[in-house]
Amino acid sequence: MRYLVVSDLHANWEALEAVLQDAEGLYERSICCGDLVGYGADPDRVVEWVRAHCAVAVRGNHDRACTGLEDLEWFNPVARAAAIWTLTHLTPGNASFVRELPHGPAFLEGMQLLHGSPLDEDEYVVDPDDAAEAFGYLESHLAFFGHTHLQGGFVWNQARVETIPPVSIRSDRAVMNIESGTGYLINPGSVGQPRDGDPRAAYALYDSEAGMLKYRRVAYDVEKAANKIREAGLPPFLADRLAVGR
Repeated sequence: MRYLVVSDLHANWEALEAVLQDAEGLYERSICCGDLVGYGADPDRVVEWVRAHCAVAVRGNHDRACTGLEDLEWFNPVARAAAIWTLTHLTPGNASFVRELPHGPAFLEGMQLLHGSPLDEDEYVVDPDDAAEAFGYLESHLAFFGHTHLQGGFVWNQARVETIPPVSIRSDRAVMNIESGTGYLINPGSVGQPRDGDPRAAYALYDSEAGMLKYRRVAYDVEKAANKIREAGLPPFLADRLAVGR
């Protein structure tokens, strides 16, 4: 089976649309590691795509915050303002769908889907020490996660944990083999708000039969997405950061 793996869409339709066009014909099923909404100006359009096309999606912290399941006092002022805006703009049906997304890990054909770590959906897995702890709690040798907005991940070869780098800024893809007997924590990166210094939308493709993983980056109409954020009255910082990928 060929999978499209996305995470941290953050209501950015322009970024998601570019990913779908870039990946057209290259996958059969879609899966999502959470944070469908928050920050961006197109929550309904993004949620409707996930509802229609994702075989499995887990919830993220912004999914909880934007549907009334999270105490917003723990969010910074910008994220809090975006969550309140989203809460008032999602249709009841889409809000209900997001609210009912499952707590990770979720399981699909020998893979696990997480938002944060297997211990805590809000925990960031950002370095080998974090990953080493997380690997001890995985129930599959292959897990996809998000939350950090950093494309890459970690490999555990039973001896040590190694970091997988993101796609180079000078390229648009990177390929690696998924081998049995080795553990993988794969972060496809953020579709809607990358934070690794590369403003291009990030995602991954996984072929389970071939044991092949492909990281991808694709440019999208950042200015259009940013203008929608400004016009919606969301914090301007959320628009400005899209162009720098931070």
